[in-house]
Amino acid sequence: MTQASIKGRVHSIQSLGTLDGPGVRFVVFLQGCNLRCSCCHNPDTWALSDGTEYTPHEIAEKALHFREYFSHGGGITFSGGEPLLQADFAREVFALCHKEGIHTCLDTSGSILSDTVKALLDETDRVLLDLKYTCDSLYREHVGCGMEKVLEFLAYLNEKQIPVTLRQVIIPTLNDNEENILTLKAVAEQHCCVDKIELLPFKKLCQVKYDNLQIPFPFADIPEPKSETMAALRKLLAEYSG
Repeated sequence: MTQASIKGRVHSIQSLGTLDGPGVRFVVFLQGCNLRCSCCHNPDTWALSDGTEYTPHEIAEKALHFREYFSHGGGITFSGGEPLLQADFAREVFALCHKEGIHTCLDTSGSILSDTVKALLDETDRVLLDLKYTCDSLYREHVGCGMEKVLEFLAYLNEKQIPVTLRQVIIPTLNDNEENILTLKAVAEQHCCVDKIELLPFKKLCQVKYDNLQIPFPFADIPEPKSETMAALRKLLAEYSG
């Protein structure tokens, strides 16, 4: 497949994101996801056939318009959906951005590791890896894959020494406990590529998307975590960070 023939399906673009990697980011949310997480905030990104088509050059050119905002550690981030489903497209965009000195970041569940994904990682400066749970049974029940796939992906990142931010959404009754936090920390300690861990509160603002799509939100009855709970878990994580 030639670079000129590659096109990607994009759900949406955020020109000045601040929560999707270091610095100010040009964030591209790709269409399509291979998982069905019970806590998913973006069910409208699931179908790979939806979205707007772009060429790699079109996305790279859009990112270049915001280059002046990237001077303090920012860059471009691919999120989703699951960007690994469109690895060829993402790789071409990242390669074009690298030629312009733009930092590249990948926000992913890490559930796919193929040759095309490895080629994408060759052009990736940082990975935001969503380690959803630290228990395989919860992965299989609420994500749709086994935890071993994500750990295999993380092991490859470690082998290639690609900097990683581990992220986890804290969901009451499922992973808002000390055992999970200590296991998460242990996973990080076993992979020197991990230099940061972020705990994010479960949110239910996505309920309206499920309502509009006329599909049930699996975690509709689970409450959002209290701010005190998030503070306590972050404190616990910091206490065991050496």
